[in-house]
Amino acid sequence: MQTSQLGNLDPDTAWEIMKLLNEINARGTTVVMATHAKDIVNKMKKRVIQIEKGKIIRDDKKGGYSGE
Repeated sequence: MQTSQLGNLDPDTAWEIMKLLNEINARGTTVVMATHAKDIVNKMKKRVIQIEKGKIIRDDKKGGYSGE
């Protein structure tokens, strides 16, 4: 069973929305998303900017989730 959550969506719906956002991004539109869904972040391998106490502490082009 997948455990990904995007808001309060079930995992299948969350992944469908991620597919749509990925298509929008592929067409040239910047998409900014904030999430704690580790599996989504790790699978998408998109740019990850980590902000802590209002400061950027990490900016990786093909990042994964590393916050605990």
